[in-house]
Amino acid sequence: MHVLMKHTSALIVGAGSGLSASLARLMLKEGMQVALAARSAEKLREFADATGARTFDCDAAKRDEVETLFDDLDAANLTPDVVIYNPSYRVRGAFVDLDPKEVEKTLAITAFGGFIVAQQAVRRMLPKAKGALLFTGASASVKGYAQSAPFAMGKFALRGLAQSLARELGPQGIHVAHFVIDGGIASARRPADPAKPDALLDPDAIAESYMQVLRQPRSAWSFEVELRPWVEKF
Repeated sequence: MHVLMKHTSALIVGAGSGLSASLARLMLKEGMQVALAARSAEKLREFADATGARTFDCDAAKRDEVETLFDDLDAANLTPDVVIYNPSYRVRGAFVDLDPKEVEKTLAITAFGGFIVAQQAVRRMLPKAKGALLFTGASASVKGYAQSAPFAMGKFALRGLAQSLARELGPQGIHVAHFVIDGGIASARRPADPAKPDALLDPDAIAESYMQVLRQPRSAWSFEVELRPWVEKF
């Protein structure tokens, strides 16, 4: 017998107008409650007003802010059974010229924040033996590009966190999945070229893949999904 996990409330951390907005729209359409967290939730106000999603200020790399976020969600009856970790930050440049403070910031936002958020989420999911943690990776999760060491370090670490959690938490009813977004994502700032319509990933299409993973019976859970346009080399 297939056992399907019914999810009712989602938290998207590191929310913005691109992939996060596509995820939020799709989840709301599925009847889920959706909370969006960002360092500046004000930028999400128009979207929230139009959709009914709730917004919260939170710097994912700061433990006290993450703890406050989850306490606020509990108080609002929005304790999530799905948490999506989207934040990332990068600094590029020749290795010998990199500013260690910027490298530290990259690791804090891209990877360490994933640990802080996941820990708060899992503490709430374990008593129910139910939940899902979805981590957004990138090409840099599996390929370290020249002059991009900090981002590769952060994304490799996030993937390692997800892999470890999947092995520990899967037997306890929590589905952990990591998504390698191997290519650029179309957005208002980066519109698709009509002459090359498939050169960028469509955020709505990515969101559908996330939802497909959430719908998986636990007898056939995915850990990792790679998504790329057919024109992308790999």
